[in-house]
Amino acid sequence: MNIPMRGILAAGAAAAVVLASGASAEAAAFPKYKAPAPFGTTFQADPKHDFTKGIHSRHNGILRGWITYVRGGVAEYEPIKWKKGTRTEGHFAGPPEGDAMAYASPVAKDVVFLSAYGCKASMSAMTVSRKTSLGGKKCARSVLLKRHDDHRQPALITVHKGKIIRVQEIWTP
Repeated sequence: MNIPMRGILAAGAAAAVVLASGASAEAAAFPKYKAPAPFGTTFQADPKHDFTKGIHSRHNGILRGWITYVRGGVAEYEPIKWKKGTRTEGHFAGPPEGDAMAYASPVAKDVVFLSAYGCKASMSAMTVSRKTSLGGKKCARSVLLKRHDDHRQPALITVHKGKIIRVQEIWTP
């Protein structure tokens, strides 16, 4: 009788640690993918993706990219790379004109959107980690869809099972 009680106590303690650490059940539901360098200077490969079969979802993982078009809850996005500048620090660039390197995925209803500029339309409040240059302010899905339909904002886009589950903006100088 002591053994089952110890198991119950251990499970309860483990659950308390998870809850106390601030980890959500949502975060535990998806595998942890390796994030690319936010200011990487090459396009990320997706070797399993066949761009000749039309625009469709990227494979599971995190892409440094930007959303180019949003319609009906489906976002089109493409990879980006950092191009160092001569007069400025640099800028992000997408694939060259005519290159078919683009993806399309539905945006999950419970997508996690971490903004680098706050949740208001003015984008005036910087909400970024100075160490990583990545957004830290959680905003609603509607803010994500509106903002990224208006202009291209560099971000780390996480795709899982064909859906965009997380978008974390990259602050640009």
